[in-house]
Amino acid sequence: MPAVSNTQISTFKVAAIQMASGPNVAGNLSEARRLIANAAGQGARLVVLPEFFAIMGMTEQDKIAVREQPGSGPIQTFLSETARQFKVWLVGGSIPLAASTPDKVLNSCLVFDEQGAQVARYDKIHLFNLSLGNESYDEAMTIEPGNQVVVVDSPFGRIGLAVCYDLRFPELFRAMKNVDIIVLPAAFTETTGKMHWEILVRARAIENLAYVIASAQGGYHVNGRETHGNSMIIGPWGRILDRLPRGSGVVMAEINPSYQASLRAGLPALEHRKISC
Repeated sequence: MPAVSNTQISTFKVAAIQMASGPNVAGNLSEARRLIANAAGQGARLVVLPEFFAIMGMTEQDKIAVREQPGSGPIQTFLSETARQFKVWLVGGSIPLAASTPDKVLNSCLVFDEQGAQVARYDKIHLFNLSLGNESYDEAMTIEPGNQVVVVDSPFGRIGLAVCYDLRFPELFRAMKNVDIIVLPAAFTETTGKMHWEILVRARAIENLAYVIASAQGGYHVNGRETHGNSMIIGPWGRILDRLPRGSGVVMAEINPSYQASLRAGLPALEHRKISC
């Protein structure tokens, strides 16, 4: 699809979906469909699901058991059919795809257009590792990292793809080269999220003069994990347009490309960069 300048289209609505997914894939897909229908019913044209929306297993190995081959499998079929049914561009949070290592997965963010065609795939580059008190995570034990920055041209402008822990690495977003919208599916822990999530999401919006759609897991999960939630949509001036602190639901906002263009013209910080990535 050719690039479309976001200064040439009118305002449009976008949605961030928040969930508290569990180990049952079918149940999670049903909940995701309900929330996507809700967002589409409110006029959203671009909908973003959270990280691992289809599976938050009892163990880290559970996602390996439901991994799919690229282009085939019930989760990918669900994303394609749901995008087509509701006529939305759907960012499928992230799902477990088969990796080159047999006992690992790729944490992959797939984008489908309103016809249900997959138009982009981003494999999460930065893998989370935390050891604080009794809480510890090491994604590298079950996830193989990606190595490609991905931007997709859309009717809404240039969309940059990132997942969760990527948020802490601003050089990734600079490497996207002047995107209009950043989508960020996530499952931030409550420990790190309560201190860093909002600050980092707003910073990525401000420094890139971009809209950020941050869709998070939010609440207590069957496996005992607590995720921070606080899904939000941020404007290019850093203002929070809408947010949901906890639980399943939909965050909605209107994107105004003309407003974004005026900000970039009035404060051309993106043109003032001296150090290239």
